[in-house]
Amino acid sequence: MSYSIFQSGRSRRNGTFHNLESGIEEQVEALRDELAELTRMVGKNSRHQSEKIRSQAGAGYEELLSRSEDLLRELQHGYERGTTEMRDTVRKHPLATLGAAAAFGLAIAFLARR
Repeated sequence: MSYSIFQSGRSRRNGTFHNLESGIEEQVEALRDELAELTRMVGKNSRHQSEKIRSQAGAGYEELLSRSEDLLRELQHGYERGTTEMRDTVRKHPLATLGAAAAFGLAIAFLARR
C-alpha cells in the first residue's frame, strides 16, 4: 500500500515537471521565433542603411568628380591666360625681359656660390 501512495505522489510530481518542462519548451520556442524575427528585421534594416549610404557615397563621388573637372578647367584657363600675358609682355618689352632674366640669373649664381 505504501508503494501505491509513493507511486501516485511521483506521478503527480512527474506531471508537474512535465507541465513545467512543456512551458519552458514553449517559452524557448517563442524566444527562438522572436530572435529569428529580430534577426530578419536587423538584416532588412542594415540592407536599407547600406543602400542609403551607397547612394549618398555615389552622389558625393559624382559631385566631387564634377568639382574636380571644373577646377581642372579653371586651372587650365588660368595657365593659358598667364602664358598669353607673358608672351605679350616679352613681345612688348624684349630688352626689359632680357635684363630681368639676366638679373635673376646673377642672383641665383650669387646665392649658389655661398
